[in-house]
Amino acid sequence: MKKLNFGIIGCGRIAYKHAEAIKKNEKANLLCVCDVIEERAVDYKDKYGAQEHYTDYHELLKNPDLNVVSICTPSGMHAEMGIAAAIAGKHVIVEKPMALSLKDADELIKACDENGVKLAVCFQNRFNPPVQKLRHALEAGRFGKLTHASAVIRWFRPQDYYDQAPWRGTLANDGGCLMNQSIHNIDLLQWMMGPVESVFGYTTNNLRKIECEDVGVAVLKFKSGALGVIEASTTVYPENLEETLNIFGEKGTVILGGIAVNKIETWKFVDSKEENGSLGEHQQEVPNIYGFGHNALIEDFIKAIIEDRKPYIDGREGIKALRLVLDIYHSTRSQKEIIF
Repeated sequence: MKKLNFGIIGCGRIAYKHAEAIKKNEKANLLCVCDVIEERAVDYKDKYGAQEHYTDYHELLKNPDLNVVSICTPSGMHAEMGIAAAIAGKHVIVEKPMALSLKDADELIKACDENGVKLAVCFQNRFNPPVQKLRHALEAGRFGKLTHASAVIRWFRPQDYYDQAPWRGTLANDGGCLMNQSIHNIDLLQWMMGPVESVFGYTTNNLRKIECEDVGVAVLKFKSGALGVIEASTTVYPENLEETLNIFGEKGTVILGGIAVNKIETWKFVDSKEENGSLGEHQQEVPNIYGFGHNALIEDFIKAIIEDRKPYIDGREGIKALRLVLDIYHSTRSQKEIIF
């Protein structure tokens, strides 16, 4: 079959994961890249073998041979660029969060629907082998009644990280540790535990000179009656400590850990004598917090286009974690429990 031509908008911190995943896929071709800093766009073009480079994403979208766009720009630009891509008839992969407001996220979903293009949101950790095994156990009912769960990110981002670019840590283009860093784990928490009934949160800025929070916590009640806890921080000295997802039920306990929820730390069920050591094929060594999920996400997206089906994580899935983070912010401002 003819390869799908991809373009990458934004050649910053996360773009290389998209470029590598595209280059590894036999059904994909990296046609073009774009960055407002031309030197960076040229570097990506040369390194990953793209045919064209641009400094204006509108010009990239005019390329008639382009099929799919990966949006890897600051978060506040995601919706605007995704909508423009949809109107231009290009399928859209957007990095997390898909937008910084529900209004923008809804408009992005609507634009993709109205223009007949696919939309995927990069919550790539859903594809991690340990996460997939946990999901299958939930779907099989192995936990029995779910009782409670927690999502914890204890990471370190020094002031230098935020000073790299003027958009980092801003309300308009980034968000804080809940919106930027913890949203991956928040997505997994709500995916595993189901719809949220209410949330109460606190956020604070303790150490970093940014507009947004560097520590955030929240307590949730799920519609099932189970309870949940979220803890997020970018102040843990002197380096990233952990990203863990804990799920507890009457008949099972699972704890996923590692630097990118890439390892099974605990796996106990009434219905099985499986031990952690027997789960080797579901463990995954990763070099950094990004893991390898982008490879599977882009493979799924290509199949969704070919088979004309929904991507595994479409816009309506991607908006759920965004809504939860925004409700935590709302709770913090109002000092009230937010009822869904």
